[in-house]
Amino acid sequence: MAAPSAGVHRVCPAVQPGFATCEVFVRDAAGPAISGYLAADLQAAYNLPSTTRGAGQVVAVVEAFDNPNVASDLAAYRAFMGLPPAGFTKYNQQGRQGNYPQGDVTFGIDIDLDLEMVSATCPNCTLLLVEASSNSWSDIGKSEDEAVRLGAGVISNSYIGLGATRSDYDHKHVTIVASGGDDGYHTGDPADFPSVVAVGGTHLTRGGGSRGWTESAWSDTGSGCSTQRKPKWQHDSGCTFRTTNDVSMVADPLTGVAMYDTYGRGGWFEVGGTSASAPLAAGVFGLAENAAKQSGGKTFWLAEHQQYLNDVTTGSNGNCSPAYLCTAGPGYDGPTGWGTPNGIGAF
Repeated sequence: MAAPSAGVHRVCPAVQPGFATCEVFVRDAAGPAISGYLAADLQAAYNLPSTTRGAGQVVAVVEAFDNPNVASDLAAYRAFMGLPPAGFTKYNQQGRQGNYPQGDVTFGIDIDLDLEMVSATCPNCTLLLVEASSNSWSDIGKSEDEAVRLGAGVISNSYIGLGATRSDYDHKHVTIVASGGDDGYHTGDPADFPSVVAVGGTHLTRGGGSRGWTESAWSDTGSGCSTQRKPKWQHDSGCTFRTTNDVSMVADPLTGVAMYDTYGRGGWFEVGGTSASAPLAAGVFGLAENAAKQSGGKTFWLAEHQQYLNDVTTGSNGNCSPAYLCTAGPGYDGPTGWGTPNGIGAF
């Protein structure tokens, strides 16, 4: 794993192949007052119709282990943000309400973050949480399949590793979203699978241009040329395999989001990582109400959709050749994909 930026620390530890790790950074200097972007900030930054869209859309979060406080933490987040009460149900990996896995305070933060970020962009979406018994790909893959069986139209996966089973992330009429990673120029599963929407991360600040917000590639976001087959809809010329990412949203913990967790921490704090950007994007898919019609990240590669994306043209996450795989520029690049949402037209 790459060393984190000064002033932040990584929540989940490094893992061996066969296991997944979460992609969350906590900003150490933030607080004690609430810091980080609020739901209203995120909706404004990305021009989202969050108050009028998303009803009836089912977004699932698949995570490892249990956060026993998740329902109350989610309710507290939504109440503070002025969002309606959640339609929320928690399941174990067998699809049962009860007999949940053992608790884990690190993945517990990731669980809260995922559900809160989907709520921030799509407060009217119905939320499901499927908790895997462990962070092994075997258990997480079963949980992914269970989320499909439970009726999810969008599934958010805010973890990464090596050794996942590709078929677990390939379900017709379901949009599957995954974190692009937090280790700079580097790829991993499941974001590198052709059937998955790979979500990178940006540094987001207020001010600048007609939009009123400025974004650059986050220096730690993952991206690159993977070893997975290239999907037919992807047509960049510098990688003969699957290139990540397809799209991006805020992930830099130094311009992070506000979240609430009482299981591993004491309430409000500021976080980042592509564990934030992936569920934010999953919520935007919920707003668009087109998830059943999508094929991986194809929608962002359609020329007619790129007018609905904010092109991110500065920042990099490493050194590489060709340069677009790790350096943001006009049009497509690895760290930020085709850009960040400007409304829901590209989704």
